[in-house]
Amino acid sequence: QVQLVESGGGWVQTGGSLRLSCAGSGRTFSRYAMGWFRRAPGREREFVAAISWSGSSILYADSVKGRFAISRDNAKNAVYLQMNSLKPEDTGVYYCAADPSLGFTTREPDYRGQGTQVTVSS
Repeated sequence: QVQLVESGGGWVQTGGSLRLSCAGSGRTFSRYAMGWFRRAPGREREFVAAISWSGSSILYADSVKGRFAISRDNAKNAVYLQMNSLKPEDTGVYYCAADPSLGFTTREPDYRGQGTQVTVSS
């Protein structure tokens, strides 16, 4: 069974930091683009960040540029999201995603995790 499992979510005050992790199992994702989406209450799903299989291409939503950093470790079948200078509007469920193409940023990816809650208080 192919799975993506997120961890690292939690509660933090404005200006704080969190690091999300996503571990893949059931197949190797070393040749897959991976990334993160989020969904806030009452809002549409929003792309956050994505990284190509080699790490040579990285994409960020404008709302997180300069504050978030995505990275991956293909040996561990994992992708990470370092989130700094967090704001209340960053609150939501964060989902890990994997897809053969970086094009998944605008469509449903082939694989998606169950999500981890991030809450930023003002």
